Amino acid sequence: MNLVRAELERLGARRFVQLMVVLLVLAFGVTTATTVAGSHQPTAAELAAAQRQAADNLRDLEARYERCLARERGALPTAPGEEGGYLPRDCSEVDPALRERLPVATDYLTGVFVFSQEALPLLYFLIAFLVLFGFLVGASYIGADLNSGGVVNLLLWRPRRMTVLGTKLAALLGAVLALSLVASVVYLGTFWTVARATGLPGTLDAAFWSEIGAIWGRGLLVVLLAAATGFAVATLGRHTSAALGAVAAYVVVWELGARLVMEILETARPDQLMLSSYVGAWLAGRVEFWDGRPCVPTSYGSCDLMYELTWPTGLAVLLLLAGGLTTAAFAVFRRRDLM
Repeated sequence: MNLVRAELERLGARRFVQLMVVLLVLAFGVTTATTVAGSHQPTAAELAAAQRQAADNLRDLEARYERCLARERGALPTAPGEEGGYLPRDCSEVDPALRERLPVATDYLTGVFVFSQEALPLLYFLIAFLVLFGFLVGASYIGADLNSGGVVNLLLWRPRRMTVLGTKLAALLGAVLALSLVASVVYLGTFWTVARATGLPGTLDAAFWSEIGAIWGRGLLVVLLAAATGFAVATLGRHTSAALGAVAAYVVVWELGARLVMEILETARPDQLMLSSYVGAWLAGRVEFWDGRPCVPTSYGSCDLMYELTWPTGLAVLLLLAGGLTTAAFAVFRRRDLM
């Protein structure tokens, strides 16, 4: 326990960690101030107009679905471009009952912050910042100690390499998790308060909280994996700059450069070769991509240019990457000459 407490104190005392926390608070403050400045509580007239627009839109959807059913019964021409606009071959595509959500009044309010509609983008922003925070803190935490000789001094006190490195990683993940939990509660709580004061809360039903909770939980795992990855790469490179250089090289050479080359060469499904695609699949549960190659019709005469990645695949790739790098870091650290 003394070693764990010492590592937590060392982590909290690092100026870079303190700077990142200050930047986190500043980012929260700027986002909150911008939201407050751009929102107002709607008047009764604005709400009434928005409700009328939502009702009109819903009637249009129902009328379109009825026209589609009438066409199937033979009461309308079968050509999809006939009166009333385009009608799909499968009427379930325009069935209002099968839509993810129906039009609501808050969809037609301008300059009003609606928490139920903005919470998800705000949560993604928070996750992105915490992922960056975790990676940078994890890399600098072990990188600085390896470069300055702090690890060697610590091993003189506790001469067990695996215990020392494991404790450092555990302290890092525990601190990042605790900060992420506190930041998430404060962040979402602040914007819920903003919505109550200068906007509208919106529809906060069980489905809303279920979706927010699922993405938040998945986001926390990504944050922890990012911290472990930064820690592992810096351990392998014996310096913080090794982790920063590795990320910069990957983004520039692969995510940007290789993607461009594959698009020029019309490579099949290039998005499934990008780590960002698997992060998105894990967070969202499922993502779809478009294959830009020339279409080769199937035996049925149709051609589907879309393909998808789902969360199990995304999770497997992320765990494999972070787990592999962490295992390699421990294996190298065990045999490396630290002097």
